[in-house]
Amino acid sequence: MKPVSTKSALAAAVKAARAAGKVMHVNWHKPKRVNSAEAHDIKLELDVRCQALIERILAAGFPQIPVLGEEGSTGDTTAEYRWVIDPIDGTVNYFYGMPHAAVSIALQHRGKSVVGVIYDPFTDELWTTTKGEPTRLNGKIIRVSDRSQINDCVIAMGFSKSKENLKKSLPHLIRISKQCKKIRIMGSAALELAYVASGRLDAYIERTINLWDVAAGQLLVDNAGGEFYSAPAPNGKMRMCADNGKLRKKLQIASLLK
Repeated sequence: MKPVSTKSALAAAVKAARAAGKVMHVNWHKPKRVNSAEAHDIKLELDVRCQALIERILAAGFPQIPVLGEEGSTGDTTAEYRWVIDPIDGTVNYFYGMPHAAVSIALQHRGKSVVGVIYDPFTDELWTTTKGEPTRLNGKIIRVSDRSQINDCVIAMGFSKSKENLKKSLPHLIRISKQCKKIRIMGSAALELAYVASGRLDAYIERTINLWDVAAGQLLVDNAGGEFYSAPAPNGKMRMCADNGKLRKKLQIASLLK
């Protein structure tokens, strides 16, 4: 396959993210059809609709690139290039009327993200980056924070609700909450990563998460001067921490990701 222009791919991803974000915003206060409801998650008809819209826009410019998405995949997702999509990251927030959810789109080459786009339709904030280029928020270059003392830091954490994960995560939550300025549990991995890239959060930690939640955000963090660490977790998931590059040892990330 011929090399894909990251500039063209970025433009397509931005167009798709804004289109899906518009659908999210228009339907925010309208009744929503629930496709499935689990103990700690909700799947909406709107998730499916937004992913279909994103796929149509991306396919118009890149019909040969498969899609790995939260709402299903198309084509050979082990191919050299693939799109990785979360059409509404933070669906539970969105369903309950909380304006903290986003569209996340990444282009990966051989399993590594080379384009990252996250769009928050409620604040009209668009984070973008490509491999080797700075991270931008609405066109302006951004950087991670420079805070290095945990007692000055705001740390976000997320949790899978399995008994095993809670058993292993809660001691770290208690330990870190005693050390840092504030703990935040916000419900959108994409936005938490975008906030780390923007210097709003100093670190974000999650023990069990899917690739589509972080594929775009990890590149935003890396290109904003931060660091993204991950380790394999069961069922194709991962454990991860993103920070400003100054906190990994102080947060004892190695023990948290075991």
